[in-house]
Amino acid sequence: MTVHFPFQNSYSALPDSFFARVAPTPVAAPRLIKLNRPLAVQLGLDPDGLEPPEGAEILAGKTVPAGADPIAMAYAGHQFGQFVPQLGDGRAVLLGEVIDKDGIRRDIQLKGSGPTPFSRRGDGRAALGPVLREYIVSEAMFALGIPTTRSLAAAVTGEHVIRETALPGAVLTRVASSHIRVGTFQFFAVRRDTDAIRRLADHVIARHYPELLGAERPYHALLGGVVARQADLVARWLLVGFIHGVMNTDNSSISGETIDYGPCAFMDAYNPSQVFSSIDEMGRYAYANQPRIALWNLTRLAECLLPLFSEDQEKAVAKAQDILGAFSDTFSDGYQAGLRKKIGLFTERDGDNALIQDLLDAMAKNQADFTLTFRKLGDAAGDPAADDARAQFMDPAAFDEWARRWHERTALEPQTAAERQAAMHAVNPMFIPRNHRVEAVIQAAVNDDDYTPFEEFVKVLAKPFEGQPDYAAYADPPLPEQRVLQTFCGT
Repeated sequence: MTVHFPFQNSYSALPDSFFARVAPTPVAAPRLIKLNRPLAVQLGLDPDGLEPPEGAEILAGKTVPAGADPIAMAYAGHQFGQFVPQLGDGRAVLLGEVIDKDGIRRDIQLKGSGPTPFSRRGDGRAALGPVLREYIVSEAMFALGIPTTRSLAAAVTGEHVIRETALPGAVLTRVASSHIRVGTFQFFAVRRDTDAIRRLADHVIARHYPELLGAERPYHALLGGVVARQADLVARWLLVGFIHGVMNTDNSSISGETIDYGPCAFMDAYNPSQVFSSIDEMGRYAYANQPRIALWNLTRLAECLLPLFSEDQEKAVAKAQDILGAFSDTFSDGYQAGLRKKIGLFTERDGDNALIQDLLDAMAKNQADFTLTFRKLGDAAGDPAADDARAQFMDPAAFDEWARRWHERTALEPQTAAERQAAMHAVNPMFIPRNHRVEAVIQAAVNDDDYTPFEEFVKVLAKPFEGQPDYAAYADPPLPEQRVLQTFCGT
């Protein structure tokens, strides 16, 4: 059976300075370990054609499908605040683009497909563990309703990669609205290539913000659109306890999707200062710092766009500052509205923000589990006698004092207890990709070639808001000896 990809290649039609043409490096013995069949159908692909060996060879980079125009994209970036003028896809190749069932253009990229001109002496490969982590977390984020890149497939290569030790090699097939980043604009800005910046901005508007095509000042509107999407995205991260871990400008997507799941993690106990990434030694990308860093990244984007705003530098800067000024309100509005939903408030009243903050403060002081506290609060909304939320607190009296005020507040709402519980359960997940579960799945695959835990975990995470009593153990926080204190990038 011939595997057909209906590729359209708009990015590779841009000037050669935007990318390097490079094919994936063939691998020894590709084997498909997971195909996301519903996503394949959404992309207009035949999953039955992708599962046989012929499909595995494509998804592992051994064979380039007809119609592909493989490229490695060029970009720069600030990494932990330090600017690097040339980064680029050092271990990924964009095969091409397809138009999905909803008419949306999607990139199909192989990650871990071998060296490129941007590899900087790296091997261009990926180990199995990081591939599984990205598959698990990106698909969990999709199920949680958070804009994200997605995972079409994971394949092992039949080869080993050398990190601290020899590890099974793998390739992830990643799907994105695009792989254009803040760092893509920075690549041309540092070279003072205004024509390329304009060409890139026009491409982004046409692809991601077509409603701006007729705008009087399209580049101003573009920055405003990216600001709005990033503010909304980071608010959604915080509402589920997600920590990206490496919010460099080259990991900041212009489309507003979550991209590059390296040392990412979900919090167990609520801690605004929580850091997991082994390379974030100063806590730059801690949980509560993420809104500030997102704005910092957007400011770098604004700097790149200044030549398109006005020839008068002072006027260009003033306009950029005005547009960036919308970030804080957009983020705060989305975050606070999300928190009100999480505690079952349908209207906004004076004192709500203080009520919510008092809960968060008590959670931090009492090491309450972030996910379970909100989920079990939904149980208490339906049954005041339910005390599982209370059980999350080291000092249950701290919860009791807050819960009294919460019940007084919810009594002012017109909804029934059942309606409130249903609404809260619809926004407060039961299941997240807890770090200890992710690590256990990876170890089973790497050490024993056993993908049964991976398959079951992915199945559970696809329905995060459902009770799933047969899989209730997946909701449990880690025991002390199971806690994962650090996550790793995997490059």
